[in-house]
Amino acid sequence: MAEAFSMRHYLRPNLTLPFCVGCGCVNVMNSFLRAAQKLGHKDLTKFVFCSGIGCSAWIPSPYLMADSLHVAHGRSIPVAMGIKLMRPDLNVVVFGGDGDIAGIGLSHLVHAARRNLGVVVIMVNNMIYGMTGGQVAPTTPLGVKTTTTPYGNFEYPLDVTKLVVAAGANYAARWTTTHGEQLTQAIKKAITTRGFAFIEAASPCPTAFGRRVGFKDVAEMLHWFRDNSIPLGKISDMTEKELLNKIIVGEYVSREAPTLTDNIYKTLKEAQKDA
Repeated sequence: MAEAFSMRHYLRPNLTLPFCVGCGCVNVMNSFLRAAQKLGHKDLTKFVFCSGIGCSAWIPSPYLMADSLHVAHGRSIPVAMGIKLMRPDLNVVVFGGDGDIAGIGLSHLVHAARRNLGVVVIMVNNMIYGMTGGQVAPTTPLGVKTTTTPYGNFEYPLDVTKLVVAAGANYAARWTTTHGEQLTQAIKKAITTRGFAFIEAASPCPTAFGRRVGFKDVAEMLHWFRDNSIPLGKISDMTEKELLNKIIVGEYVSREAPTLTDNIYKTLKEAQKDA
């Protein structure tokens, strides 16, 4: 009989999670830990976590009972690269928000995908800078009001998952926190992928996003996430206008290609033979 799942089994004792009521970060943490348990990890000793600045960065640090590094804004991926190159045997996982990963840290994300760096990046996309005051983010939907766009966002949002696929990631998927089982399965697959794996978890932020958009409560916001999610397989029959501000969910890519670590260690062995 499979062992019953308990999120607290993986959490440090006597700590209270910092997230607002209705925040999707708790759902993402839950899905990640469920994936780890399904893969047979009774603890997190085979993992190292990196995170930057923002609400989502609190998912691993200091709450998970594991080694973690809480670093400067947007700089979690290069730190993760250093860890993976020195300890290729470990599962290196980055948690961050859309501002941290797709804003200030975007160039690191693109080049990690291009290099096929063997880490997992989980981007919790709440479509706004939630912790710093509700400013417009690279992923904010067109027309949405924020503290810095009081008349509505006039920029088109960045499709981060699509960008990562184009850059060369071995695995990429997008789900919302209302797709709990699909998100868990995607994270499970990301952890077991050799090479760069990216998960975008579209997540509600009732405090900074929901109240400015006009949702009356968390339930209404969750219904909006579900109703505006379009399976990847159905978009071919839809126009760009119909897809505007929709959340396209599904597995975008799953492939095998040599990783950055593979290429570096292969070169080192060749150099040692020549020496």
